[in-house]
Amino acid sequence: MKKVLIALDYNPTAQKIAEEGYALAKSMNAHTTLLHVISDAAYYSSDIYSPLMGFDSFTDFKFVETASAEQLREAALDYLDKLRQRLNDTTIQTIVKEGDFGEQILETATEINADMIVMGTHSRRGLEKILVGSVAEKVLRQSVIPLFIIPTKIFEEK
Repeated sequence: MKKVLIALDYNPTAQKIAEEGYALAKSMNAHTTLLHVISDAAYYSSDIYSPLMGFDSFTDFKFVETASAEQLREAALDYLDKLRQRLNDTTIQTIVKEGDFGEQILETATEINADMIVMGTHSRRGLEKILVGSVAEKVLRQSVIPLFIIPTKIFEEK
């Protein structure tokens, strides 16, 4: 294994996903890339699910619901940079993409020749899963690259 892609949202558990994925990469002497995908700006202020939920818990960024695409991109880059600092490794690459979450994760993994994709799953059910979908499920179904999927409820219950 030479490259590990860690896909992150803004859920409060993202920091733990980054830490677990980074520890896995380090144990294999693999290079780490952190990825965040920006979807439609309306999604970020949705009452159904906001990936910015908990963002303030580990950054100083204050999100404005009327943020432009460029502001969302800058915020995502700042977010990933802060995670890179917390992991204390300046060699970590950060990437922000726009579009469908699952498609962009798969595309980025191919672009950087990732040997493994690390991501969390929020274990949504019912109407929430129908409306939001499951990014982890989509990536799992379409990926030819091995996945390390971390159930985030193990961090939420602690």
